[in-house]
Amino acid sequence: MLHIRCRPGTTEADHRALLTLIHRVSPAVQALPPSAALVEVAGALRYWGASAYDLAERIRTRAAADLGVEVRIGGGPTWAIAAMASKCPPPVTVVSDPSGRSGLSDFSDLAGRSGGRDGVRAFLDPLPVGMLHGIGPAQAAQLEAYGLRTVGLLAAAPEAAVGRIVGDRAGRLLRERARGVDARAVTPSELPGTAAERRVLTAGTSDRRVVRAALLEAAATLDDRLRRRRRTPGVLALEVALDGGSTLTRTRQDATDDPRACLTRMFEALDLRRTRVRGVTVTADRLTPVGVAAATGRISLLHQVREHRRRTAPAMAPGAVRPPTPALPKAG
Repeated sequence: MLHIRCRPGTTEADHRALLTLIHRVSPAVQALPPSAALVEVAGALRYWGASAYDLAERIRTRAAADLGVEVRIGGGPTWAIAAMASKCPPPVTVVSDPSGRSGLSDFSDLAGRSGGRDGVRAFLDPLPVGMLHGIGPAQAAQLEAYGLRTVGLLAAAPEAAVGRIVGDRAGRLLRERARGVDARAVTPSELPGTAAERRVLTAGTSDRRVVRAALLEAAATLDDRLRRRRRTPGVLALEVALDGGSTLTRTRQDATDDPRACLTRMFEALDLRRTRVRGVTVTADRLTPVGVAAATGRISLLHQVREHRRRTAPAMAPGAVRPPTPALPKAG
């Protein structure tokens, strides 16, 4: 896998252009908002007849030359290893695959061919534990307090000991990644879309009714556009431009209800009584097709409970479970 990380501050337009460029190398591309991507190159290695390092350099060079986008690329047999490699100082760092599987045996440590040592362990062992993919600052501080300052020391520590420090579930996950184990695969996906509507109040006004009317008009127009495109927003944002140049912004995550009602509630929560407003902008972000789960992949517990009740209701109804009826003796 290749993990491609853009420079901080990269715009969404540049990110989309980079994803298009990567698709020319491999079709298995997973967008990682706001400015990263994951690429499965096992098949691309055979198709292009090149090594993983060559493909990474090709992507980096074309991104800089054609798009003006600077990227760092890490490569490895798993998502976590590739992500850690992309944080290294060289623009391209590719870690060897110990299994030698066909299509992935071209991964090699750029710092040297690892001199007979396992390339993955040679890469992971000296890393500070804070560089482990998925670890938090508090977890890293806890592990360092107990002397587990490197990824190699964490991998060699007993699982029970790590579990007592950071918790059983987190300890098991962090120790697996420290040992180079990560079963996550590339899930091809595009960057979620965005749609926005803006209404400008040229003279500015402090009349809440006028501002609310402009907001509802923008929300209705945006809602109509999303319905025609058969898209549903994962995030709704409201930006209110005030007299003097300042702005107020409010966002709502997992906005699955009526956008107009949601935006009205956010506007009322601002409580702009005597403030002059010069315009409002409503933005729908993380657009997904209607009926498809959002990019987070989360399902609320309430939905799970309702689905469980729906499926088990017939079996749990009164009289649904009863002892078998005894067979009557046949008449002689």
